[in-house]
Amino acid sequence: MKKILPIVSIVIVVIGLGLVFRGYLPKQVVPLAETTEPVASEAATSRGYKIVEVARGLHVPWAMAFANPTRMLLTERNGRIRVIVEGKLIDKPVYTFPDVWEQSEAGLLGLAIDPEYQTNKYFYASLTYVRDGNYFLKVVRLKDEADKVAVDKVILDNVAASSNHDGSRIKFGPDKKLYITTGDATKGDLAQDPKSLNGKMLRLNSDGSVPLDNPTFGSAVYSYGHRNSQGFDWDPRNGKLWATEHGPSGFDGPGGGDEINLIKPGRNYGWPLVSHEKTLTGTEAPKLLFTPAVAPSGAMFYKGNLLPQFKNNFFFGALRGEGIYRLVIDDEKVISFEKMAKVDLGRVREIIEGPDGAIYFSTSNTDGRGRVRTGDDKIYKIVPNGK
Repeated sequence: MKKILPIVSIVIVVIGLGLVFRGYLPKQVVPLAETTEPVASEAATSRGYKIVEVARGLHVPWAMAFANPTRMLLTERNGRIRVIVEGKLIDKPVYTFPDVWEQSEAGLLGLAIDPEYQTNKYFYASLTYVRDGNYFLKVVRLKDEADKVAVDKVILDNVAASSNHDGSRIKFGPDKKLYITTGDATKGDLAQDPKSLNGKMLRLNSDGSVPLDNPTFGSAVYSYGHRNSQGFDWDPRNGKLWATEHGPSGFDGPGGGDEINLIKPGRNYGWPLVSHEKTLTGTEAPKLLFTPAVAPSGAMFYKGNLLPQFKNNFFFGALRGEGIYRLVIDDEKVISFEKMAKVDLGRVREIIEGPDGAIYFSTSNTDGRGRVRTGDDKIYKIVPNGK
């Protein structure tokens, strides 16, 4: 019997490995060069919150931002800027871009509120358009006058665009500079090209000029070697910048390899030279990888007090992964992560914290890649039970 037991154990291990390689068992998602803590128990974190619908009937909402505690602006991929006032979606768009080019991952995308909005009423949007038969991405500054919106100026233009990989998450940082992600426009080599603004994270002043303290003088590039980043935010405890990144999709490399990156100025994040677990001297390795792909999108650190169990946690919406992921981060290390319970609503594109401390997120089921449900697309919020 003693001789038989080791043989049985070996057979079980071999069968288990075979099932993993054949795809019948899920692969473990682990940070590079380390083992993750166990995935947090849903029972431990799902208590104490619920999901509440805020708005429905939207067309591929891509970005959301609060202009003030009762006024939310949001973009729809087809070029419309919508407004939610005191929790009610206004039927008529406050502005529609006449030149937007909508296709797959292209259209009216990112949105950001100026840090001085209360006095200047500026906000910003990124969109793709066609000029002379070519596709481009631009970022414009708009002025919000409550019942009407007008374009004030174009602050970034002539970035190559495509039907996919246009990046376009835009946010102001703690330094009051505007950060912009650009995709590789399905041309991976552009991410390593110093003459191209594609496959980069950019940093600009609010008027479109280049800050004097950027990594390279006179260049808008803050980091490079990105394939398609659609989410980022700053850790409120130390100001460090974390971002999500889509891995290859088959036509440009083996599927999976979605990344969570710690962004540092002037650094190279490797695309298309390396992906997945591969490393290369002179490039930054991701802090966490997801294979199979979850397609991470909008991201945020939770800073509020309404949901104290999530204080300082990093959240991102998952498109292919259909849900929301929560990460516990300690300085420059991912300690643990989980896919949140109760969020079974399809593809999640954007996630932000509201002035009320609730976590707001949008679905993206009408984008041509999801299963459309009654009333889609929608905006929801996460609030404590009893609210």
